[in-house]
Amino acid sequence: MIKRLLVAVLLLSVTFPALADEGMWLPMLIKRLNYEDMQKKGLKLTPEEIYSVNQASLKDAIVSFGGFCTGEVISKEGLVLTNHHCGYGSIQEHSTLEHDYLTDGFWATSKQHELPNPKLFVRFLVRMEDVTDQVKAAVNSSMSDEERSKGIGQAMREIAKKAEEGNDYQVDVKPLFKGNAYYMFVYETYRDVRLVGTPPSSIGKYGGDTDNWMWPRHTGDFSLFRIYMSPDGKPASYDPKNVPFKPKHYLPVSLDGVQEGDFAMIMGYPGSTKRYLSSYGVKEALDVSYALRIKLMQTKLEILKQDMSADDKTRIQYASKYASTANYWKYLIGQTKGLKRLRVYDKKQKEENEFASWVKADSKRTDEFGKVLPELEHGFKMMTDYSAPIQYSIFVPYLTEFIYFTRRFQGLQPFLAEDEKAEGLEEYTEALKPMVEEYFKDYSAKVDKKVFRALLEMYYKEVSDEYRPDVFAAVNNVKFGEDGEKSAADFDQLVDYIFENSFLFEEDKLMAFLNNPSAEAFKNDPAMNVADAFIDNSRMVQGKVAEASKEIARGERGYIKALMMMHPDKAYYPDANSTMRVTYGQTLAYDPADAVHYDLYTTLDGVMEKEDPTNPEFVVPAKLKSLWEAKDYGQYANDKGELVTCFLSNNDITGGNSGSPVINGKGELIGTAFDGNWEAMSGDIAFEPDVQRTISVDIRYTLFIIDKFAGASHLIDEMTLVKTPKEATSKKRSKKKKKSRRKKN
Repeated sequence: MIKRLLVAVLLLSVTFPALADEGMWLPMLIKRLNYEDMQKKGLKLTPEEIYSVNQASLKDAIVSFGGFCTGEVISKEGLVLTNHHCGYGSIQEHSTLEHDYLTDGFWATSKQHELPNPKLFVRFLVRMEDVTDQVKAAVNSSMSDEERSKGIGQAMREIAKKAEEGNDYQVDVKPLFKGNAYYMFVYETYRDVRLVGTPPSSIGKYGGDTDNWMWPRHTGDFSLFRIYMSPDGKPASYDPKNVPFKPKHYLPVSLDGVQEGDFAMIMGYPGSTKRYLSSYGVKEALDVSYALRIKLMQTKLEILKQDMSADDKTRIQYASKYASTANYWKYLIGQTKGLKRLRVYDKKQKEENEFASWVKADSKRTDEFGKVLPELEHGFKMMTDYSAPIQYSIFVPYLTEFIYFTRRFQGLQPFLAEDEKAEGLEEYTEALKPMVEEYFKDYSAKVDKKVFRALLEMYYKEVSDEYRPDVFAAVNNVKFGEDGEKSAADFDQLVDYIFENSFLFEEDKLMAFLNNPSAEAFKNDPAMNVADAFIDNSRMVQGKVAEASKEIARGERGYIKALMMMHPDKAYYPDANSTMRVTYGQTLAYDPADAVHYDLYTTLDGVMEKEDPTNPEFVVPAKLKSLWEAKDYGQYANDKGELVTCFLSNNDITGGNSGSPVINGKGELIGTAFDGNWEAMSGDIAFEPDVQRTISVDIRYTLFIIDKFAGASHLIDEMTLVKTPKEATSKKRSKKKKKSRRKKN
């Protein structure tokens, strides 16, 4: 117990003296860890106004949007603001050749015209709680890895089950600091979320892949949704009788804009970081795994781009899929370059050398932590040996649509194994039919065939025989060419056979199978057999690296525990894991390279400077250009008469933070975070304070597009707009200038 309490003290009760702008902090710990520093930077709120269980607070206006982004409630009628790219999938699903909302945008003129999205949901955090002692009570030091994992898992499930009793909440218990701490997160989920408005892609996706991750940006990356609830105020699935959600708190919207050095806080749901990754992990990523992922995704992107350019239907079908893959592909390229440029591997090695010296200086520390670095080194050496099989076994099935889709049908096998009329079969097949209709709406067998053909041949050429699925043998025992190396003709023949002889590639054939399913048809279908071969192969490869994963987990858990003991005067924040976090800092320009300076914000003038009518990524809508020419910005211009589009801050974010609110010191919305900058793409592994920046849409540009461009002023009327009197603003700027002069002197 004493040791557990000591770890808790090290985790929660220390101060963070140096890197205040770094960190994805748990909101319930802000009062203890960060509040004093946040006040110095300009925060005017109390800790309870940020996070509270017993009263309305900022956390009650922040939602996990679909489980992959963040959104914020900005009206008393449940209006939610998030990124255009976060709403992109829903926008695409509603788009057709007749109603191309991706190209033209969409604005509901009334609540009755808002569009439902059955797959979309939002989650509100009700509370979080430290349950470390409860979880760790289930294990002891004499347990094996398997016993420890089983005990931890059982304890987490029991805690979650107990917390869900007597309510409609959803509970997650998650490990933090690689298993040195455990926290419970209680959520309330709303599943009736409707599309309210979105600008055309020429605004919401302006700059496309070219500008992605780059500064300066001029993208109006936002979309609007609305949460609905049942008439009695409870979460409910879509129903026309549902009413707009009444939030505990919603964010007022500031018209003041930002100045250099303003306080900026972001609350959201960052997905995943690896800030404690060892030098061995960095080396494996740089040398092997990232390069393989980039190559596989680039192959798919080239095929998609060619077919999307040739056909509008395909363009609409694959718009969201292409954007998602392209985003991750470019991110990996940027992260690879960033890790090398910033010499993160060397920095990690230096930290580990200091750690090794600290361990050797004390016999007790040697006994407890002496194996940590050898375990990490050996574990990642094994991972490196298996990198190609691992990456191909994961990414080829993921990037090939039909293989990924067959997972929906795996549950049919138990019904068909013994009796075609087994109880529950009809109910199961009926549940699959809507999924089939949805799938084929945005599916092209022609495109998927090209992707599968290209990735399959890459798999065979770059992975040794023992670690790749034998899809040739999986296809009804049909032989294609000679044994051993396969020729291009063999791959062509195999892929042609699969796509011509499976019921999986045409909606009518698949529906016919579901109407009259048979064990024989399922067993002999070549696409199903190929998918099974990939699944079996993936399990085999994962089994091979299981021991490596255990070694790495042990090493990382011990390494983080030791770091906390090495530096008891430093507060450590846990890696992101899709739970709510707060990051705070300032609005700041930066110098990305020698003799290069980037300003704090961009304006609509820059949109026009980039305009290129021949390039789909840089087309400017005629109405936007007309408003710019007339300088018709209304109340949304800054004091210089400029319309600010995007701005920078040094907040610490990652994927999942997309759509997060940027909040000023008074708790008002000033922007919506949507990207990081190219020079700091190593940020998921190593935060670089000099160059790490968050790129956000200025809220005034969002309001301008809604009001002046779209004419949807009824949505503006819902919001609470606030503006500081000019006299107070002038005094604030004067103080900042004086403070700046004092710093220079």
